[in-house]
Amino acid sequence: MPDLPLRLRIDFAPTIRAGRYDGLRLQVVHLEQGRIDTAVLSFADYGAFAARDRRLDRKPGQDGYATFTDWNHSEHPPWAGIAVTRLRSAIDQYVRLWIPGAPPLRTSPHPVKAPVPQARTSPARTR
Repeated sequence: MPDLPLRLRIDFAPTIRAGRYDGLRLQVVHLEQGRIDTAVLSFADYGAFAARDRRLDRKPGQDGYATFTDWNHSEHPPWAGIAVTRLRSAIDQYVRLWIPGAPPLRTSPHPVKAPVPQARTSPARTR
């Protein structure tokens, strides 16, 4: 709804540890008045990393439970595998609270997958 003066900003909610995030921070921003409201959706509350934490046998209160860090420089983003269904629903509900009549969140029809590394081949040598 481009004619409304409200915008939604979503970023990762930082913890007290640098580079560690435990949820999404949603902010409603008025174009002239600035930030109006902030809400945090905890990854733990929405089961975003439940499958990963079960696989790694992480329990609530243990280091790394329902969080991710951005200091691991692998080829995959640190949030790969996150379960977004419940988070997406909560974001949609928050948007409807602040912007009645707003369309539901647009998402891609298929989950984004990390690219599969291709085998490198060297060009044929001429003799």
